[in-house]
Amino acid sequence: MGKKLFGTDGVRGRVNTYPMTADLVLRLGLAAGAFFRKKNKHTHRVVIGKDTRLSGYIFETALTAGLCASGMDVFQVGVLPTPAVAFLANNMRADFGIVISASHNPFYDNGIKFFSADGYKLPDAVEEAIEAKVLEPEYKFDLPAPERVGRAFRIKDSPGRYIVHLKNTFPHDIQLEGIRIVLDCANGASYAVGPLTFEELGADVVKIANTPNGLNINEGCGALHPALAADKVRETRADIGVALDGDADRLIVVDEKGQILDGDQIMAICALDAMEKGLLPGNLLVGTVMSNMALEVFMRERGGRLLRTPVGDRHVVEAMRANGALMGGEQSGHLVFMKHGTTGDGLMAALQLLKIMKERQKPLSELAGLLQIYPQELINVPVKQKIPFEEVESIMEAVRAAEKELGTRGRVLLRYSGTESKARVMVEGENPQQVKRLAEDLAIAVETGLKTYVGGCA
Repeated sequence: MGKKLFGTDGVRGRVNTYPMTADLVLRLGLAAGAFFRKKNKHTHRVVIGKDTRLSGYIFETALTAGLCASGMDVFQVGVLPTPAVAFLANNMRADFGIVISASHNPFYDNGIKFFSADGYKLPDAVEEAIEAKVLEPEYKFDLPAPERVGRAFRIKDSPGRYIVHLKNTFPHDIQLEGIRIVLDCANGASYAVGPLTFEELGADVVKIANTPNGLNINEGCGALHPALAADKVRETRADIGVALDGDADRLIVVDEKGQILDGDQIMAICALDAMEKGLLPGNLLVGTVMSNMALEVFMRERGGRLLRTPVGDRHVVEAMRANGALMGGEQSGHLVFMKHGTTGDGLMAALQLLKIMKERQKPLSELAGLLQIYPQELINVPVKQKIPFEEVESIMEAVRAAEKELGTRGRVLLRYSGTESKARVMVEGENPQQVKRLAEDLAIAVETGLKTYVGGCA
């Protein structure tokens, strides 16, 4: 069946509007508990964490009620980053984990995402099985006897467990004394554990956007608004700025000059360091179709390879596991270091970058200079129908002509938005004027081709 609740990263929507309503989320708790409860197992555990949204109280309570009714013991770990819950689900030997968060969205949105016992996001088939129970109005949940319902526990030492985990990914013979870090917590899930992690390693931490009030998460701050961190880096003469998003599973970085670096630039630094140390199996880096062409050329010229996946850190992780890769991520800042974690982790990624800075005794701007981002032009074309591009010959002719002109040091990407009625036309190359011209020509070809195709079928 096609999924109706779960999107690319769990269930997400506006609070008190379908599907993010208390009654539906309670059913989601019942369904998840019923799915994961093992018949031959005496105890069943689930870890629940959340970010700082006001509505987190609603959904934590609703999930807990449904899960306890289904026979699960619920371990509430409070406000913690998404990757912390993935880690704790495995570390605490839980059957699965749940994060209540809408990531980089405004406070009025919220979401529910699941992690399996090994800390990875659930496969589509599992989400569909859970969803089927939720959406069937007459579904009869197999509830346990009264003496077998679950209990709820508040786990107070969860932040400390996660901080220790993060610090164990950092070399024990390296400290961060002498490093000043501007840390933008996006008024989100990292506001407490983020500063402590760096401070315990000896860094001087300048904290911004770390006073959440339930309504200000991601508001003018964090990974979506890195200019705030950039300004603070210049003001305080910091060595690095780290801007996290609301659930801290991704980051954008600022060098000591106030220049903003995205996920591709961070991956280039980390991948080169790993290749030079012989620690990147097959010299393989996993990115997405949105990763800049410069990263692909960068890897190729150094004897490595960039494997591209569809957009979404779930796809990146799946490709990493299938190909034995240890490093991957997205331009948006979801970075996965498989040796240390199972999902994107902004704090962990920052530590890996800081390790390289300390080992090489080089400022971040010098390290980042290794990758010169290619000019990129992105044009959104409104569409009435999302016709497969390959079915429209005039569009494919225009694509082939553009690709021939760009050669091996440029590329064309056409894709449809997953949430809007738009086609996204992207062109990358070394010459900004050429890139802009080709993108505009392709946008016209897409608009005209789709109109002609739809008109011919009317």
